[in-house]
Amino acid sequence: MPSADWPAPPVSGGLDAIVPLPGSKSLTNRYLVVAALASGPSLLHRPLRSRDTLLMASALRSLGATIDEVGDDGDDWWVAPAALGAPARVDCGLAGTVMRFLPALAGLNSGPVHFDGDAPARVRPMGPLLDALVTLGAKVDSDGRGTLPFTVDGAGRMPGGSVVMDASASSQYVSALLLSGARYELGVTVRHDGKPIPSRPHIDMTMEVLRDAGAVVDDSEADTWVVEPTELSPLDVAVEPDLSNAGPFLAAALVTGGRVTVPGWPQHTTQAGDAMRDILDAMGADVVLSREGLTVSGGSGITGIDADLHDAAELTPVVAALAALADSTSVIRGVAHIRGHETDRLAALAHELSALGGRVTETDDGLRIVPAPLRGGLWHTYADHRMVMAGAVLGLAVPGVLVEDVATVAKTLPTFTDLWDALVRTAP
Repeated sequence: MPSADWPAPPVSGGLDAIVPLPGSKSLTNRYLVVAALASGPSLLHRPLRSRDTLLMASALRSLGATIDEVGDDGDDWWVAPAALGAPARVDCGLAGTVMRFLPALAGLNSGPVHFDGDAPARVRPMGPLLDALVTLGAKVDSDGRGTLPFTVDGAGRMPGGSVVMDASASSQYVSALLLSGARYELGVTVRHDGKPIPSRPHIDMTMEVLRDAGAVVDDSEADTWVVEPTELSPLDVAVEPDLSNAGPFLAAALVTGGRVTVPGWPQHTTQAGDAMRDILDAMGADVVLSREGLTVSGGSGITGIDADLHDAAELTPVVAALAALADSTSVIRGVAHIRGHETDRLAALAHELSALGGRVTETDDGLRIVPAPLRGGLWHTYADHRMVMAGAVLGLAVPGVLVEDVATVAKTLPTFTDLWDALVRTAP
């Protein structure tokens, strides 16, 4: 993956590509946490290898887990449970799953676990989760900041029990407590009290992963999730393709009037990225899900959209790029919380699209994008992998788009530029 600025390649004809994608980051990191807490070794088939998942693996190794590459091509991971018996230091990078999932596990460690990460990660909100962990019996030293860096002084056990928290800033707060809650002495019951939780499908994903490991869970009551104290069974699972990372490749079909297939698209999934099917359909694409995968075909143009992306907010940058190329006005709603992601994504998108000639207005909870002629220029990425993907989509139709620091996309898809170059080579 090059570390310099990257000229996003334009195309003048319809693409015709099949794009196999590696596994889901969200699933890979959830499986890793559960495998580290299971009663025996687990096997993860085709997990994603990216900065976020490698940071998770490294952190779990520091907590005493063994993670080895196995299989004919070393594509699988064999995971032996974490010993949780010594002090540790965790580098979170910019990975929200690492900085939020592992403090809940660190309470089970015998010894302090210090958490820190990249400079932008130090402003991502953590307070409600850290407060919840204290309520459940953990000792946390964050000097009152509620952000990285902080230390969880593990006592080798967590009492657990019930906690009420405001998870309106991130669904990861809930998932964090649920993933480790089966190992707490009383299990865990999490009740949300606040504005609607963003990206709720990710909590559904967490519950499904726990069920795969034999946990006794209950989510029948609104805004309440229960995990009983349970021994977690070892996993033997294949990781689904990352459907959010598929977004820019499928969007390319609509931009170019071509056809793109992502093989292995699941018939049923808890991944929020599955929402891309309905979004592309609403914006004028022909979308077909079959046993072979998901195929998206573009037509005569791109239709503007009025979409609430609250539950699939990670798709916002790519959808905003499509909206900037559409033939009518678009409104993206329900995503105020992405101001606290890798960067303030709403401000970043508004600024970068406007710099290329777009007409973009930030709203309280999203963006309003009015079609306007676009020009090339430097597309700043703010160390945000989703901004890289949005810049690539724009570059298909706007010659001269230069994507800054493309290597930041390695957070979730290190092979992005190789896959993109192969994609555009299918244009006539």
